[in-house]
Amino acid sequence: MNVVSKFACAAALTALSLTACAKTFVFTAIPDQDETRLRARFEQVADYLAQKLDLTVTYIPVKSYAAAVTAFKNNQVQLAWFGGLSGVRARLLVEGSKAIAQGYEDQFFITYFIANTATGLSYSQEFPQGIKGKTFTFGSKGSTSGRLMPEFHVRNALRAAPDKVFKRVGFSGDHSKTIALVQSGAFEVGAVNFKVWEREAGLGKIDPAKVTVIWQTPTYPDYQWSIRGDVDDRFGAGFEAKVTQALLDISSPQLLEAFPRQSFVPAANKDYQPILDTAKEIGLID
Repeated sequence: MNVVSKFACAAALTALSLTACAKTFVFTAIPDQDETRLRARFEQVADYLAQKLDLTVTYIPVKSYAAAVTAFKNNQVQLAWFGGLSGVRARLLVEGSKAIAQGYEDQFFITYFIANTATGLSYSQEFPQGIKGKTFTFGSKGSTSGRLMPEFHVRNALRAAPDKVFKRVGFSGDHSKTIALVQSGAFEVGAVNFKVWEREAGLGKIDPAKVTVIWQTPTYPDYQWSIRGDVDDRFGAGFEAKVTQALLDISSPQLLEAFPRQSFVPAANKDYQPILDTAKEIGLID
């Protein structure tokens, strides 16, 4: 990867200027977990895409879900790894933008509700009514798995907004922090992306004596790669198709494990209509 281009593009993102990145394909991703892991993952993606596209490709980290959407809107990035909700928001702001690929697992994603074991709550097939009156942390305010879907199920099952249901409501910012906060007892209950939970468990970072899964949501569509609709104008005819195929062709076990996903499959905007409908229902999108 061209180091000069990388730093020039970082400066461009800060300065809201596209000039330094004119011949560089830039992408970002929602900061849904530990930043070190995200960098390791997406710098691998940048190297892979650079080889496939024969073009300088740069990954630019952002500090929030909203920042990822804004960067996409402002053409500071042309491609992004979004969650379901952030992807819907971004595509609504950029005419012609498309969801082009998703992880195989993203077709049927799940949120885990987790609880500190001191609460006495245990796994249930039914929505855990016992969480009422507890302290509860979501993930990021813009997260599908960490906020949108769990809030929908809380409202649906308990017939009230979260701030009316729980003693205290928090937003951790990312799924790794949600797990840490519930495990430490800072919050009694939380909602977390099931893939992050499984990864943290595999790394030995979850103590089952302190925190446990108490419920899982029905499945819903979630993460996807979204691309701006004007990339062919900027990078040449057929560029969108090349990017799409490159993402679908990812087969490196190391790169797939970094997500972690078993493969990438085609995606389309219509796949995320349920996310848009849910966001409108609970007032997160007008």
